[in-house]
Amino acid sequence: MTDTYARTTNTWRNWAGNVTARPARVESPASVDELAEVLRRASEDGLKVKPVGTGHSFTATAATDGVLIRPDLLTGIRAIDREAMTVTVEAGTPLKRLNAALAREGLSLTNMGDIMEQTVAGATSTGTHGTGRDSASVSAQIRALELVTADGTVLSCSADEHPDVFAAARIGLGALGVVTAVTFAIEPVFLLTAREEPMTFDRVTADFDQLVTENEHFEFYWFPHTGNCNTKRNNRSAGPAAPPGRVSGWIEDELLSNGIFQVACSVGRAVPAAIPSLARISSRALSARTYTDIPYKVFTSPRRVRFVEMEYAVPREAAVDALRELKAMVERSPLRISFPVEVRTAPADDIALSTASGRESAYIAVHLYRGTPYQAYFTAVERIMTGYDGRPHWGKIHTRDAGYLSGSYPRFGEFTAVRDRLDPDRLFANDYLRRVLGD
Repeated sequence: MTDTYARTTNTWRNWAGNVTARPARVESPASVDELAEVLRRASEDGLKVKPVGTGHSFTATAATDGVLIRPDLLTGIRAIDREAMTVTVEAGTPLKRLNAALAREGLSLTNMGDIMEQTVAGATSTGTHGTGRDSASVSAQIRALELVTADGTVLSCSADEHPDVFAAARIGLGALGVVTAVTFAIEPVFLLTAREEPMTFDRVTADFDQLVTENEHFEFYWFPHTGNCNTKRNNRSAGPAAPPGRVSGWIEDELLSNGIFQVACSVGRAVPAAIPSLARISSRALSARTYTDIPYKVFTSPRRVRFVEMEYAVPREAAVDALRELKAMVERSPLRISFPVEVRTAPADDIALSTASGRESAYIAVHLYRGTPYQAYFTAVERIMTGYDGRPHWGKIHTRDAGYLSGSYPRFGEFTAVRDRLDPDRLFANDYLRRVLGD
């Protein structure tokens, strides 16, 4: 999942293709000093600055008509501290490279999302998360970070050093400066046993609290127009490792989840009336399976079918009510939804703009195949989620503004105060930040 940048036309596109930008220039600094010089020249030229990762955000978080900073040359592991059990990594390093490098060293992050194509800075700046009863988002695993601010200052922050900046910058939206390095907590590599199992919607929702409580990592997918779900439970295992077979794994993860699903989505876009029948077939195609492997091979999955997405975090106790309301809305509407709805959870954390800030949360994510009109569906979903004080994922489509978000985040004012101090002239502003943070 990479962004698209056409150098001949100076046009940048995100992975989903729903956001484009035409920056005045593109820079790929190879060091912190070079980055500081890029910021100085941009300020002198009156240009705004935005760093961009792999373009997997569905919002215009990174869009700019000024200077687009690509982190291609700011990659690699700076240091592994086995005494402190941390790894410090350059901001442009893709998560897939970090995961593989840590595994070679017998180490791992504790939790991660289901996609690992993003850069570490892009993933953490927008609040990328997986699912977990006790372990939280990728950003919650940060122990320190390095940030180049608007005036070129290189700022190191942690819980002990500039703690107010640290509380904000772990999910900073690119509004506070350019992240150049991130230090994560790590642990010795471990094994996870994944148990994937079809289950009815009524059973999943009735047993939701029990399923979350009894498993370290629980998630499920509901297939609209059906009463069917697919569940996944990941728990630590003493082993031995028993990864999916090469053939069976290819059938499940590539042929069914990507190849045939791509065909089904294409047919559904061309003939929407066929979607309910396709959904019933798709929901029964994936069978139960159990396998055991190292974390990133269990947590993450290939995602080759391109889509657009909206995701809201609601208080965990509201998850089932919100999901049932969503299902009822789909059933009484003329909408035809080709993608399953994904449900995950996270414990509360202490990051100012985390969607789980100060409250245990459940995430409800809706998707549509790229190129399919999504406004009617997403508008209806958003109306439901905001009724439960939902918080939109910062990197996924939503229409909320600073007026709504300041009421939903108790620490919103802390974040904007740090922004006012670090970027008073709004070098890192763009239209998206003006909407969600205000001026």
